[in-house]
Parts: sequence; C-alpha cells; structure tokens
Amino acid sequence: MIHQFEHDGEYIVLDIASGAVHSMDALSYAICAMIIPPMAQECPAELITDLVNAFPRQEIAEAYSELYQLYTDGLLFSADELFPSELIKPQNTPIKALCLHVSHDCNLRCKYCFAQTGDFGTERSLMSKEVAQKAIDFVTEHSNARHNIEIDFFGGEPLMAWETVKDAVEYANNQGKLHHKNFRLTITTNGMLLNDEVIDYINNNMSNVVLSIDGRKEINDQMRPTINAKGSYDIVIPKFKKLVEKRSTDKSYYMRGTYTAKNLDFAQDVINIYQNGFDQISIEPVLAPQGCGYELQESDLPRIRNEYWQLVAKMLELKEKGEYLNFFHFNVDLEQGPCVIKRLRGCGAGCEYVAITPEGDVYPCHQFVGHESFKMGNIMDDNFDKSKAEQFSGVSVYTREKCRDCWARFYCSGGCSAANYQANGDINKSYELGCELEKMRLECAIYLAVKRA
Repeated sequence: MIHQFEHDGEYIVLDIASGAVHSMDALSYAICAMIIPPMAQECPAELITDLVNAFPRQEIAEAYSELYQLYTDGLLFSADELFPSELIKPQNTPIKALCLHVSHDCNLRCKYCFAQTGDFGTERSLMSKEVAQKAIDFVTEHSNARHNIEIDFFGGEPLMAWETVKDAVEYANNQGKLHHKNFRLTITTNGMLLNDEVIDYINNNMSNVVLSIDGRKEINDQMRPTINAKGSYDIVIPKFKKLVEKRSTDKSYYMRGTYTAKNLDFAQDVINIYQNGFDQISIEPVLAPQGCGYELQESDLPRIRNEYWQLVAKMLELKEKGEYLNFFHFNVDLEQGPCVIKRLRGCGAGCEYVAITPEGDVYPCHQFVGHESFKMGNIMDDNFDKSKAEQFSGVSVYTREKCRDCWARFYCSGGCSAANYQANGDINKSYELGCELEKMRLECAIYLAVKRA
C-alpha cells in the first residue's frame, strides 16, 4: 500500500509498511497510481497504452523498471509486517512515564481548558510532598527493570505547588541513585509565577520545559485570560524569554499553544512566537464541544490545510536565510521511521504512562483525569487495577477499525485514546476530524523533510 500526494511541483510517494519516502518525477508518479500489486517484472502493455500519449514509450519502460527494483527491494508496495502478538498486546508492561498533577488549581482561566480551569471538575487542591514521594515510589516499583523514567510536573499550574515540585525533584534524584534509575524531568507552566529563582531552578533540574502560550497578543489574551479577566501575554513573554536565554543547549524546551476557530490563521501565531525569539514551537488543534463558539468543524479543514502549507513555505523561506524553526508536528524521521511499538500502539497511555492526581488517584493519562470510570486505583492505599492497564495495552492500529487501512496509521499510531473518548465515548473509535488534521500535518512533514534533504 502506498500514499501519493503532490505539492508545488513535488511528486511524493510514501510506502506505508516500510516507511520509505520517494520523491519522483511526473512519469514515475503516474505509473505508481496505476500499479496494482504484485508488480510484474515486465512493464504491462496496458500501462504503456494508457501513458504513451503523454510520455515516450521508452521512458515509460525505463521508469517502470526502476520502480520494480524498489518493489523487489521492499521499498515500494511492500506488504504489512506480521508483528508478534506481544508487540500488539504486551503483558505486564513497565510504567516508564508519569504525569504528576502537583496542582489542581490554576491562575489562568483558559477558555478551552480540558482541565476545567485547572481543577478537573473537582475541588481545587495541591499535591502534598507525601503524595509526590509516594508517586515516585510507585513509578520506581512499576518500571520493573527499565532504567530511564520520565516525570512531567503538570497541573493546573504546577508552580502553584512549587515546594512540592522541589521536594519531588530531590526525592527522585535520591531514589534514582538508590534504585539505579535515571529520572528525566519536565515541567509544563503558563509562566505567570516564573521569577529569577524559579527560572534558574528549572534550567538546572528540568531536562525539558513546556511553556504555554497561544501566539499573538490579541489571540493569547482572548483565550488565556487571568482570573480577573486581564491579558497574560505581556506578563509571560518577558519571563519566557529570560528562561530560554539562560537555558543550556543540552536541555530542551518548546512553546506550546492551542489554535481554535478564533485563530484559523494560526500560522501567524507560530511566526509571532518565532519572532519573539523562540524556535521550538507546537500549536495544537483544540478539541472542544460543539456549540462552544471556538470548536473546529469539518468546514474549517480547507483553511486549516492552507495554514499548514503556509507554515511549510515560511519554514523553507527561513531555511534559505540560514534560520531554523522547529515545528513539533512537522517532525518525521525519513531514515528510520517510528519505532515498531510506537507505530502500533502510540503513546502507551494507561499501560506505560499514567497520571496521578493530588489525592493519589491513578488515571491512564492527564486527559482522563476526572473521568471516574477510568480511575485505575490510588497509590496511597497501594491499589492499582492492572486490568484497566491491559485494556489500554490492547489498543492498537489493528483494534481501531478505521485505522487498519489508513495510510497514516504507522505515524499517528491510531491517534489519541482520550480524544477518541471525548469525541465518541469510545477509546477505539477514531476522532475523525483529528485524523484529517493528522494526515494534513504528516503530508506537510514529509514534504518539508524532502525539501530540506
């Protein structure tokens, strides 16, 4: 199975199973569209008949021969691999990542917030040091023999529980030495509480930091107001600049925003963030209920597609000037492709990755927090329901009906279980609007990688 697309005179063919990407001329591209595998060694006479009015006969035969060599090399029209069952539905997988909800409170009132302004539909609360330590003990125990463990300090706004964050960092470092674990730490913040001391601490201790902002001042302040309905842009931009300027090159960061129906021209927001001095950027599509006024709809897809391609053009323009902008959703490895497990099962929510609330409740990921039917237990009473973990470990591109024949399946890995659930009430039922957006971004990513090569 292949996927073909053309943009601005570039003819691209993706071989889905192998992950091979081919930039072709118009003739080879046309031949690919006509081939029904398996390929015969000799060019079929009917194919020549169909193309001879547009291309010379000899060139058709030569192009077919080159495509046949790719076919025999397993790089074109390759068959799906038969993966072992333990990859498709593994048993007793180690937990390798933890989303630590140190705060179920927030000092912003973002209109699209899936966490319901930070409290996840419950009482506002902060995680105690005791719960944070117990969470680190939990992931240490359930990581089995795995050496590397990810912990993301999350909220709400995690800086509202700053003392807990610092205590958890120290505890994780000590436990890492004791149990031969390497904790890689991330914090996600809206920046409102950043100061020199906090910036230095984050830069010294966090391998990654996610800085939340939506782009232009008018867009950000409309969607991300403070509690008293004031804008947050002018407060956080200087703080973000200071943090990034002081951050060492061996540690990562990215600016993370959301686009809605209120800013379908979101490429301008990406560029605004870049012009403010940040070159690591992600702008995500909102998932919002119908009728809220800022939800994305199917009718928006043509404009969104155009915005993604405008962003590609701008990134190529910057490349010509010797500048670089990394847009998270346009990252794709054309040499190796995604690893097998990730290709099949995605992020590992619910089995390899869990979220823990201030009260110690365990959920499959941060976006399931507050959905009681998905609660997996509580670390404070040593209760962890592994049967729910198995429910998520069994989810793959083969269990989701609409994924099985989708050309993008090995890159989106079946999409987000939480998005599927929020849109359809079923983690196995694909969020179709999200699927279309993913395929748009993947085409842009492949094209950009080809042009940058």
